[in-house]
Amino acid sequence: MDAPLPDAARVIADLRELDRRTGGAGGARRVAWTEAWAEARGFLGELLGELGLAPEQDEAGNLWAYLEGEAEPALALGSHLDSVPGGGWLDGALGVMAAAGVLRAWAEAGKRPPRTLALVDWADEEGARFGRSLLGSSAFAGTLDPAEAAGLRDADGVALPDALAAHGVELARAPRAAGRRERLGAYLELHIEQGPVLEAEGVPAAAVRGCVGIERHRFAFRGQAAHAGTTPMERRRDAGLAAADAALRIERLARERGGMATTGALALRPGIATAVPGEAALTVDLRHADADALAAMLAGAEAAARRAASERGCELRREPIWRIEPVRFDGELVAAAREACREVTGAERVLVSGALHDAAEVARVLPAAMVFCPSSGGISHAPEEDTPEQELAAGIEVFGHLAGLVAAGAGPLGRARAARRPIRETREEDR
Repeated sequence: MDAPLPDAARVIADLRELDRRTGGAGGARRVAWTEAWAEARGFLGELLGELGLAPEQDEAGNLWAYLEGEAEPALALGSHLDSVPGGGWLDGALGVMAAAGVLRAWAEAGKRPPRTLALVDWADEEGARFGRSLLGSSAFAGTLDPAEAAGLRDADGVALPDALAAHGVELARAPRAAGRRERLGAYLELHIEQGPVLEAEGVPAAAVRGCVGIERHRFAFRGQAAHAGTTPMERRRDAGLAAADAALRIERLARERGGMATTGALALRPGIATAVPGEAALTVDLRHADADALAAMLAGAEAAARRAASERGCELRREPIWRIEPVRFDGELVAAAREACREVTGAERVLVSGALHDAAEVARVLPAAMVFCPSSGGISHAPEEDTPEQELAAGIEVFGHLAGLVAAGAGPLGRARAARRPIRETREEDR
């Protein structure tokens, strides 16, 4: 059966409308667990309603919709609607709207897909408000520890459990979202690259082999606050300069090890112009595609920070924030993604993602793969984020073609035992 391709122009129009409702000159406002995020999901519900589908929210806040097919296990398609503050119009949203476009193509063609298609909008991929990335997909994958996350608070002091409760989610019950895995056989995600490689090479779409591992920590330096005018330079225990020195050392380390290091947040106390900082908190994000190299980077970063602290008479404490090991996607699905790129665009390319995606969590428990579109100037997480419409259309068509190949039996779903179960019966069993 030839799979109907999604209407790329309609998907792009949906993205533009989402941006009109939840974006603007200052960028996207779809931070998870906020009114704008709920408004974005309301718009997705409108689109699904046009297909006669009603979205379902699981225990972790992930949103699901199912288009019944000839067989199961189902093929899941999706990404995330939430954004960083002042983010771009495509990050995450592209994958969700493209998934809706795939379901729409089948529904409007009047055909049942070879197997059930499950659209998913993962909750809180970005971690922008509480610092805990991949919250919904990690609950699905079984790696979320509710007790560990319960103490998280946003910049206004709101506790994570309270923010979730306002959107109908009880944090302690979030791991029950793993029950959705039972009827799924594979997962595919379309996303912008968020980097400059595809644009520089003139490649309109690429398969993604996997995601780098990440170590995210807070290095807390303690020196001695002192008067800026009466404390001699040689007698200062400046925690701020210790942190700054550590940041430069960690940058050099990452360059030497072939990884990436970002010291994206630095908080000083007392934080005034007339006092030597007595305390400094430096947030460090380390990334590498190799697990051993990533572990060595973390050890090296801590050693560098301790040397910087010691040389300025400061103490150091390392506080883990979050980590994920490098993830490789399913080889057969990656090969199918390469084939889809080649058949639709005439070119193929395989990348490792330096950014974090829900597919990295999902790949722990299901065969998974991704497709990338180029990012203009490599810019993302900013209002300037963009991709030319021609390349967006190519990526959407590649994704639709890939979904058709996999649903028809390419990759691991071709080996899965087909169980012909109506959606209604499955929902009752899940209850």
